[in-house]
Parts: sequence; C-alpha cells; structure tokens
Amino acid sequence: MNAALPLAAAGYVDAQGRLLPARVRADFPILGREVHGRPLAYLDSAASAQQPRAVLDAVTRYGELHHANVHRGVHTLSQEATAAFEGARETVRRFINARSTREIVFTRGTTEAINLVAQAWGGTQLRAGDEVLVTQLEHHANIVPWQMACERAGARLVAVPLNAAGEVELDAFAACLGPRTRLVALAHVSNALGTVLPVKAMIGLARARGLPVLVDGAQAIAHQRVDVQALDCDFYAFSGHKVYGPTGIGVLYGREQQLAALPPWQGGGDMILTVAIERSTYNELPWKFEAGTPNISGAVGLAAALDYVEMLGRERIAAHEQHLLHTATAQLREVAGLTLVGTAADKAGVISFTLKGIHPHDIGTILDREGVAIRTGHHCAMPVMTWYGLSATARASFGCYNTEADIERLLVALDRVREVFA
Repeated sequence: MNAALPLAAAGYVDAQGRLLPARVRADFPILGREVHGRPLAYLDSAASAQQPRAVLDAVTRYGELHHANVHRGVHTLSQEATAAFEGARETVRRFINARSTREIVFTRGTTEAINLVAQAWGGTQLRAGDEVLVTQLEHHANIVPWQMACERAGARLVAVPLNAAGEVELDAFAACLGPRTRLVALAHVSNALGTVLPVKAMIGLARARGLPVLVDGAQAIAHQRVDVQALDCDFYAFSGHKVYGPTGIGVLYGREQQLAALPPWQGGGDMILTVAIERSTYNELPWKFEAGTPNISGAVGLAAALDYVEMLGRERIAAHEQHLLHTATAQLREVAGLTLVGTAADKAGVISFTLKGIHPHDIGTILDREGVAIRTGHHCAMPVMTWYGLSATARASFGCYNTEADIERLLVALDRVREVFA
C-alpha cells in the first residue's frame, strides 16, 4: 500500500485519528489461529512482535525473485539483491534519523550490536581501573558483554540502583558518574518492567563529561519515535523482531566518528578491501563491521516492517498502546492477590505482575490453555528480579494489534488460574 495514502481512506484510523486495531489485526495472519481450541490472545510482543503480511510477502518476494549474494556479482540477481539490501539500510537510516547510511551497521540483533561495541570499543579503550556504567534495569544483553569487556581489561561494571517504582532517578545516575567512568550503556525502555528511562537527560549528563553513550533500544523502537540525532547518543542498538520484522536481523547505529575509530570485530569476506598473507586492509563504513554474507532477506523484511510502522504512524501506535496499558493496569489492580511489579510514572506497554502463592510459570501454563500468550520468568533481567526479591514475574506486553478484548481474555484467564489454585 502507498504510505502516502491518507490513513482514513485506507481504513486504519477512525474519524478522531485513532488507530483501529481490528483493521490492523487483519494484517497479521497468525492472529487468526487458535491455541488449544481457543482464539489466540497474543500478549508477548516484548519478547517478539508478530509479523504483518507486508513483511511476510516482502521476504517471500525477495526469495522467489531476487535472491543472490550482495556486493560481489555483476549479474542481474546480485545487483537486485544488493539494491534491496542497501535500500533497507537507507530505510533504517531514515527511520531513526541517522546522518548517513555509513552509520547503519546490520547485525543479528541487539545482542550482537552491543557485543560489537563491547569488543571493538572496549578492547581498545578500557584500561585497568576504568568503569562502565549501566543501570539495574538492563537486559542481560547490556550487562554480560560489558562484564566480559571489563574482565579482559581489569575494569569494573557499575550499576545505577532503582527506586521502589522501578525507575532510574537522574540524581542517582549523576551520582554514579565518577572520575573513572569511561562509557555509559543504558536501556531506553526496560523489557522487564516497561519503565521508560529519561535517556535524553542521562545522555546529556554523560556527554557533558565527554563520555560516550550506548542505548539499548530493543524495547523502544516499535513504541515511540526514535531520533538518534536528537538523543545525541554515540550508539543505538535494536532488533528487527521487536518491531514487527524477522528474527536474526538487527541494527547498530554508531556515530560516524566513533565507528571510524573502531577496529573491525570480525574478519572475513566483504569487510576487506585487500587481503595478502602478510596483512589486509579494511573496507569503508559500514561494511567494515559486516563480515561474511549478511542476512539479506532479514534486512528486506526489516525495511518492510519499518515502512509498515511508519504507515500506521508511530504516534498513533504509542497512543493506542498507552490506552491499553492504562486500561489493563486499572483492571489488574482489582484482581485479588495480584501485585504489579514496576509502577514507573512513564511506562511503555509492559505489565509485570505476580499472584500470591502461585508461581509465574504456573500462571503462564494455565493462561496458555486458555489461548492467552504471556511471558513468564526473569525476562533476561535477573538483576531486576533480585532488586525486587523475586525469582520471576508474569509479563503481559502490548503491540499495535492488541485490543481491549485481549485484556478481557487475560482477566478471565487469571480468574481460571485462581480457581485452579483455590
């Protein structure tokens, strides 16, 4: 569909400009299936968002008509594949408002993007006694790579503590910025609690000290407008599967001056200009960081997903998800024995909770039998669980395709859980 077509004419919004989730749902084939004989209520988009038909078709069309290796062939298919792959890079650049496609590196996902920086930057910049500053809210992907980098250099990982609501306060963050801090790595949005961190202000405090900042944007990219120039971060990482795209594809945005100063982190084909037994010379940005055959179909699918999100409108998606968040939060507060975990004033569409006397895995299992898909466990954020004195929570998360009916399904299924354990 032409993205320039008025949304009202396309039928995606109502007369007030609000997103029509029923129309959006029609674009997601998987939402029409049943689980255990019941219609699927998918409330696990924070783990992996579902893919619209536009993405599925783009990947299929690439595989059926254009598949070949990129950058290396003069034949028609190779030229078409290269155009699609590099066109996807431009789509990403535009989506996050990077200055140049030289600043867009394709990776397997957020985890690989952070590892790239931790190894390439950490391997050349960290020294014994230095500190890398993270927060207590981080996903393991923004903790473990820095632990490894610190261990190699003899440096130390420091975490900003949370308050009772699951927020990172600016005063606490500023207090942790010490004379030995060399880099700040922080989540834009917590995957475990939905807390939206005040990243722009945090980046400003770090930049005032001349510190580079990496932002884990996995949970933000699908739910709000991300402008890397306005944020003024040095690095921004996200995954395709969080933003309605395929798995196995992600992005590292890096400020061009930062990327140019870093050594390659993997060696092989496509990241080189010349190779001799004695030495090699490396390719220009961004290909210096893209060794080997890339996930071409994944990049094509990611571009289609970003176009789809732009078509719906990021502000409309955010407003719709905030409505669902507030509605669900108010109703879950009325459930006997239920405790909300993480009550930040600024949250994305994620709700973590516990039920008194019932393990989250049991909650998730019974909900699945009712056709309701949520996530249970520590959510790859064990320091958050430790902070709250928990081993796990149940987590419901929203996407553009969720409706109030999904919330009602969740509430009814929770009643069933309580009946089973009565």
